[in-house]
Amino acid sequence: MAKASKTNSSKDLHLYDLYKEKIIPNLQKELGIKNVMALPKITKITFNIGIGTYTKKQGNKDFSHIVENLTNIAGQKAVVSMSKKAISNFKIREKEPVGVTATIRGEKMYDFLNKLINIVLPRVRDFRGVSKKSFDGKGNYSLGFKEHLAFPEIKPDDVLKIHGLQINICTNAKDDAKALKLLEAFGFPFKKN
Repeated sequence: MAKASKTNSSKDLHLYDLYKEKIIPNLQKELGIKNVMALPKITKITFNIGIGTYTKKQGNKDFSHIVENLTNIAGQKAVVSMSKKAISNFKIREKEPVGVTATIRGEKMYDFLNKLINIVLPRVRDFRGVSKKSFDGKGNYSLGFKEHLAFPEIKPDDVLKIHGLQINICTNAKDDAKALKLLEAFGFPFKKN
């Protein structure tokens, strides 16, 4: 992918280039941090889909379409998470599939973030903005989708079962206020108070 020139408008810039050229200087002024390395930044994005109820209650042993859906959404191979120990209250046996997960970093992460903000969230039914209360106290943000159909990679004709999806945006910010400023600088559509 060719790098955008500095003469282009902010809409033509790749999200990482926009982060370096516009967001970093603005965050330095807003947060009063002189050292660029001390500024908050996004480190990774993780995706999670729980398949325990799908395999237990519905009796389906084949969940390959869920793995394929997450692979298409994340842009890299999804991994099946196995249970580490048996828990009788949840009717889980040891080494049983309980979830599907994927983690992206670097350029893929910024490409996905751009797609999430500009394409996916506006496609969500009855969308009025995302909540500011979904931070975990350590600067990480969690976002849940009830239907994975909001992502443009999923073809509605090929869907066997609609399932949910959790996305965690991990930052190196020490508190939620700095992480909120970072996500707002990227253009995250938070609800207005």
